[in-house]
Amino acid sequence: MSNPRPLEEEVYDMSGARLALTLCVTKAREGSEADLDALERMFRQLGFESTMKRDPTAQQFQEELDNFQQALDARNDPVSCAFVVLMAHGLEGRLKVEDGQMVELENLFEVLNNKNCRALRAKPKVYIVQACQGEQRDPGETVSGGDIVMITKDSPETIPTYTDILHVYSTIKGYIAYRHDKEGSCFIQTLVDVFTERRGPILELLTEVTRWMAEAELVQEGKPRKVNPEIQSTLRKRLYLQ
Repeated sequence: MSNPRPLEEEVYDMSGARLALTLCVTKAREGSEADLDALERMFRQLGFESTMKRDPTAQQFQEELDNFQQALDARNDPVSCAFVVLMAHGLEGRLKVEDGQMVELENLFEVLNNKNCRALRAKPKVYIVQACQGEQRDPGETVSGGDIVMITKDSPETIPTYTDILHVYSTIKGYIAYRHDKEGSCFIQTLVDVFTERRGPILELLTEVTRWMAEAELVQEGKPRKVNPEIQSTLRKRLYLQ
């Protein structure tokens, strides 16, 4: 039996502009400002042009994404990567904003896909979602876990509509996300720490985020809780931010 060939390391070209859009509901979400400060520091260190909007309505969530897409496509210089950070209350697949209305995450994700945003065609699009995805709480289990690695490689002349996208959720479907009133959310703070203090492909960095969060001991209403992010990737290459 022949020896398997090592993977070729194809990487995204990050020599162009990097842009980030953060939409954050701060009302009735204590600790949000700490998260915004941490994200601003991270984007500055990683060389992103960062825009932050506080307390958008449901309509403004969609409008801000549409404006972001139009601004990207109107640029004359090449764009390498875009981050979109969405922070609000939430249920599975939806955000609950300050006016009480719901925003479908899928409608927001559609805006920057390879069909709808020329500037980001075949370029990495990273969505970070800090929101509950339900009301369940995880008390934790005393078992050891393993690593899950998914690797895809493809270089066709055309590309699917939904490649080059990375979704990072603060918790798994059905479960709540945690946020400290003063220190911010466990997810955003951990992600910023890893992204600014470690180097490597983004999926490896997110594995480190998951490990740190899995090892963290959270206490809510006097009861121990565990939480882990969920990562969904259709990236075709390795993405290095530093």
